Amino acid sequence: MADAFRRQLAYTFRQPELLRHALTHRSFGALHNERLEFVGDAVLNCVVALTLFERFPALPEGDLSRVRAGLVNKDTLARVAERMGVGAQMRLGEGELQSGGAQRPSILADALEAVFGAVFLDGGFAAARSVIDACYADVLRDADPALLGKDPKTRLQERMQARRLPVPEYAVTRTVGEAHMQQFLVECRLPSLGLIATGTGTSRRVAEQVAAEALLSELAAIDKRESNRA
Repeated sequence: MADAFRRQLAYTFRQPELLRHALTHRSFGALHNERLEFVGDAVLNCVVALTLFERFPALPEGDLSRVRAGLVNKDTLARVAERMGVGAQMRLGEGELQSGGAQRPSILADALEAVFGAVFLDGGFAAARSVIDACYADVLRDADPALLGKDPKTRLQERMQARRLPVPEYAVTRTVGEAHMQQFLVECRLPSLGLIATGTGTSRRVAEQVAAEALLSELAAIDKRESNRA
């Protein structure tokens, strides 16, 4: 297990075998991480619900549910897991390794939930909450409840519609790799503003979301420059 990954967790297991178990895919052997994933899913939902309840005291139940759903879904989990390098720590069967399983979003998301479950079983709820809060720190930093729970494509489209501008256009410009390990390169275009951003991912949908996020960042930078000049 890489030391860098352990440092990111900021948790020392009393039962290290639980972490190995959490990072073992079913393709590797009979003792895999699916039961730990089941526990981790419940713990993650509880921790995120509690964090949102404390952070946004005026937010109604329906909005809390929407925001939580956006934070605990597989796409968000996969992004967090990829940033943490979970794929490099996974124990996968030979076939899954060759087919790119270490980069597959569903496998990464499930493994991270299993890690959360392992921490809970090893150290209890307080330990699990500490680890989840650390892993989700970037996601929650400066979070806007009006935006949380909405994916980048939705946020970008709503922004353009609010300005009465044409909605974004998406186009796959390139695919690389064999069929079972393809990477998609997508352009997101805003012709009315003369802006283009690119994104890559293991599926067209993921690549589109990355490209939309890049354009949102660019628009935010433009807004900031204009505000500074005012």
